[in-house]
Amino acid sequence: MSPSPSEKLRDPASRLLVAKHIEYIKSLDDQKDDLEYWLTEHLRLNGVYWGATALSLLGAPDALGRDGVVQFTMSCYNADDGGFGGFSGHDSHMIYSLSAIQILAMHDALDALPDREKTVQFFASLQKPDGSFTGDKWGEVDTRFSYCAASALTILGRVDAMDVDKAVEFVLACQNFDGGFGMVPGAESHAAMVFCCVGALHLLNRLSSVPNLSALGWWLSERQLPNGGLNGRPEKLEDVCYSWWVLSSLAMLGMVAWINRDKLIEFILSAQYEKGGFADRPGHRPDVFHTLFGIAGLSLLGFPGLESVDPTYCMPTGVIRKLGIERAPLAATSATEAAELAKQ
Repeated sequence: MSPSPSEKLRDPASRLLVAKHIEYIKSLDDQKDDLEYWLTEHLRLNGVYWGATALSLLGAPDALGRDGVVQFTMSCYNADDGGFGGFSGHDSHMIYSLSAIQILAMHDALDALPDREKTVQFFASLQKPDGSFTGDKWGEVDTRFSYCAASALTILGRVDAMDVDKAVEFVLACQNFDGGFGMVPGAESHAAMVFCCVGALHLLNRLSSVPNLSALGWWLSERQLPNGGLNGRPEKLEDVCYSWWVLSSLAMLGMVAWINRDKLIEFILSAQYEKGGFADRPGHRPDVFHTLFGIAGLSLLGFPGLESVDPTYCMPTGVIRKLGIERAPLAATSATEAAELAKQ
């Protein structure tokens, strides 16, 4: 959906198909006759988080119905370990459990947890002696799980349940010579892992401990391609989801000015589907994952008509403020200051 020159001159808010995006998200649970619906059963709880967050940013936080959302979320709870699975009857996993905590927090329903301390210990128990976290009892280690633990435990007010110093030590060990971060020490730099590592450090109030912030900022800013979109690694295609992973990291670092804001907005809007939803790039089918991160990216860029999003939690700023856990970004660095840093 490439806009004509005359469309670009219109009020920018009118180009965001708010009503259609709301209807698209609401319709997703009506597709039970589609094979794809059941093939993605394991992602259902994540999907509810993606959809509910997008709707909140669009100004329709109750569009899915609070009681039904909370009831479904709690149907994924596993009383034996205090965690949540991706669907009712599925094993608990760190990623699904964070989505559950985020959903409950957005719906002011954290008191629905039957045993809050057991859920806290579910996250804390997955930390290894080296500070890393596994996603579940089977032992996969990944910096995504470091972020999940830091995010969930700060929302629950129990970051003291984890070994913060060891967690920070592990995350910092995942930074590479190019400034980016990988899944584990020595792994390739990837924008989604950068978000997880920067986010975890920000949540734990240790972001200033990154040894070379300017190198990290340059690696992130170099993800912008000539068409305005952002990619996740060098030599890869642009993707709307990186409008979140890259941009939110830059926001936490105070470096949003290091990319071209207007070109990124144009790219995100070009990935809208005329019947609602966002795709990974123009011409592709929409999905709820890219719909959230397209809308969240626009919110972070200050696009008119959207609720403010918190760059660290990917939840409405109002929810984070109500919880009393907002984290201030590092002092902003301008593009001019960035050029000066490059000369050093």
